[in-house]
Amino acid sequence: MLLNVSNHSESDVNNINYKPALVLNADYRPLSYYPLSLWPWQDSIKAKYLNRVSVLMEYEQTVRSPSMEIQIPSVVVLKDYIQPKRHLAFTRFNLFLRDGFSCQYCGGSGNLTFDHILPRSLGGVTSWENVVSACLSCNQKKGAKTLKQVAFNVKKTPRKPTAEELQNMGRKFPPNYLHESWLDFLYWDEILEV
Repeated sequence: MLLNVSNHSESDVNNINYKPALVLNADYRPLSYYPLSLWPWQDSIKAKYLNRVSVLMEYEQTVRSPSMEIQIPSVVVLKDYIQPKRHLAFTRFNLFLRDGFSCQYCGGSGNLTFDHILPRSLGGVTSWENVVSACLSCNQKKGAKTLKQVAFNVKKTPRKPTAEELQNMGRKFPPNYLHESWLDFLYWDEILEV
């Protein structure tokens, strides 16, 4: 189906690509918080017409095909539940997420890299328990030395997180843009203050 933007200004046409849909699992929770589970508007419309999702909220903006006008979905929920991943990949991104995107030596958040607490040259392994996020400055200062040799302390004892813990950490880092129609679905399971 060929879709074109109809009856909109030039600035609206340029902004149509910034109309992603928040994708919720069948339990009405986002598939992921960080990165936030978003689909381009084209994918959300396609999923709607393939009957894979229900549309919960829509943008005011529409697109047109030769035979119809369609409102762009802003929140969709999958009709079939997708089981969350249980296995966590040991990646730089997941490591940074576990550590709250901050250096585990000084607490800084700029120029992050990672560091082996027990250096590899001294038999340290690359694992959740031996690797932490570190700013470039701390990493260079520590080098291939032990924590004791450089008088460093680790802010939080490193360990392998659960998938749920990483999801919860991701909720603390919302993207730069959150459409108002998404807010009721992003934090609905939070405990409300009285």
